Amino acid sequence: MRCPYCGEDNDKVVDSRAMNEGRSIRRRRECLACNRRFTTYEHVDNIAVMVIKRDQRREPYSREKLVEGVRVACRKRPVSEEQVEEIAGRIEMKINSRFEKEIESGALGDLVMEELRKLDQVAYVRFASVYRQFKDVNQFIDELKGLLDMEARDLNELRKMQK
Repeated sequence: MRCPYCGEDNDKVVDSRAMNEGRSIRRRRECLACNRRFTTYEHVDNIAVMVIKRDQRREPYSREKLVEGVRVACRKRPVSEEQVEEIAGRIEMKINSRFEKEIESGALGDLVMEELRKLDQVAYVRFASVYRQFKDVNQFIDELKGLLDMEARDLNELRKMQK
């Protein structure tokens, strides 16, 4: 693994931790040349799924595109890189368990929105505004009302479970 700071490929693993219920590993590494630390993530690369785009084109699923979309939605929010990686892992697990060879981009976007809603409401709304291609403020307000309704339902369910 090349050091992102000095480019040397001589490092040692300082710490390893399982993530995503054991589906990926987070490694802290220390460069032996410049002594700086950096993090790498390791996960199984076994998804051979095609994404069906809105215009019916098909392209290979890309974890990098998924992670980057989540990162953009979470920019300047209190969301760690580890949480972003965990979201990607959970989404990939759902893709593997629900779909065979293809998934529509809309279904993939819904999975991302489901995860972001649980993690950070601002990131959820940011992602939704791009994913659903809001045309005006009214669509934005409707999405916020829907989010508030979901939160109220979740709170009511929690109260029922506590009784």
